[in-house]
Amino acid sequence: MRICLVAEGSYPYITGGVSSWIHSLVRSMPEHEFVIYAIAAEASQKGKFKYALPSNIAEVREVFLDSFLREEGRWGARFKLTREEAAAMKSLIGGDEHADWRLIFRALLSDKLTDAATFLMSRDFYDILSALCEEKYSQVPFTEMFWTVRSMILPLLMTVRSPLPEADLYHAVSTGYAGVVAALGKQRFGKPMVLTEHGIYSREREEEIIKADWVKGYFKDLWIEYFYTLSGCAYQYADEVITLFKRNKEIEVELGCPEEKIRIIPNGVAASDFDGLPRKAEGEPINVGALVRVVPIKDIKTMLQSFRLVKRELPHVRFHIMGPYEEDPEYYEECLALMEAIGLTDVEFTGSVDIREHIGKMDVLVLTSISEGQPLAVLEGMAASKPFVATDVGSCKELLYGTDDDYGQAGLIATVMNEEQISRHIVTLCRNERLRREMGASGRRRVERLYTRDRFIESYKQLYARYEGKEVAPNGGNRL
Repeated sequence: MRICLVAEGSYPYITGGVSSWIHSLVRSMPEHEFVIYAIAAEASQKGKFKYALPSNIAEVREVFLDSFLREEGRWGARFKLTREEAAAMKSLIGGDEHADWRLIFRALLSDKLTDAATFLMSRDFYDILSALCEEKYSQVPFTEMFWTVRSMILPLLMTVRSPLPEADLYHAVSTGYAGVVAALGKQRFGKPMVLTEHGIYSREREEEIIKADWVKGYFKDLWIEYFYTLSGCAYQYADEVITLFKRNKEIEVELGCPEEKIRIIPNGVAASDFDGLPRKAEGEPINVGALVRVVPIKDIKTMLQSFRLVKRELPHVRFHIMGPYEEDPEYYEECLALMEAIGLTDVEFTGSVDIREHIGKMDVLVLTSISEGQPLAVLEGMAASKPFVATDVGSCKELLYGTDDDYGQAGLIATVMNEEQISRHIVTLCRNERLRREMGASGRRRVERLYTRDRFIESYKQLYARYEGKEVAPNGGNRL
């Protein structure tokens, strides 16, 4: 079977998390051929893959969201959209959860649209935006509205108008642009679509936009509603929605995904991969580590502030932040500046490393994210028998405390951005070797029984088998 995996902001450009999940999935299914439809932020990433691609990846189709910056377009064209197409486009821009995506796709892919940038400078677009402003945004300066909406919509237009590979199954690994592209595959070719949602994409974008300096206050709601509309497209088109844990399923239902579509398949790791790890030498100071990308959503700044408080009580503790920092160089520099400002020492940013060479030398692991799904970093730490201090996001509490099992507590949970509570938990574990061993053993038992790679892979093999050779009716009953 030929499977088109649609990934946004992850594989094969970025290591860890969703990327590791994709790589593991593809490598474990040599019987299938995969095409990776990779959506990335910047064209400078072209061809810069962080993974050696498995032989069953036939192609990587690269699409870059910043390519719209090179699109100039021309003013005043007339494309003569139908009344229904214009109404559908207005619903997309206005954040309508009931947007008619069949009509949106028809409008965006029309041969009448010579290029995306020209459409967004056309009389048709001007009329659509004018009508929307009269209805909902009469107090917003029209010029600002125009350029804001243009920057919002143009990446989507260019993404869906990029050549889409034909496949037997479209598998999106998030909603957002990836979910829309997979939905378009179903609409165009009449093939099934499945969605795996690790974190809740629309909620994560909302958190980023609320904090963003580049979005003016009165445009924040517009951007947030837009991303919820994109997610609605994926939920509407997906034949099956896979999530990783119960709370995510509840949120998806709240966001309008039909409950009968949703199935839970947890992540999994091979615990045996973490046997026989290198250990630190006898008498070395306590090591506190983090397996994490250095990006804002991981909240490295709160982590560093908590380390500062730990250092006050335990001066000899050393800290190791293990993961890439090239993804957001500006944020990495801000973290370094923060360390200097607060006088924090004994912190090592290792960059990308083989975690098996380092994780065995850690005494405590830490995750301070403001949003997560079911983090592989926590599962890997548990497999390595290491206790965790983690924020109460995603399934972290479920992983560390368990739900309906008696395997024991595998770490301590803190509230998001609470550096005092995080530091207290770290100190508690640093001071109690017996507690560290007990929690580490509990985590290992839970992973061995509930979160195995074999179970994860077998579940997806069965999922793919259900759709092999199937054709489905696109939404609206007609292909484009």
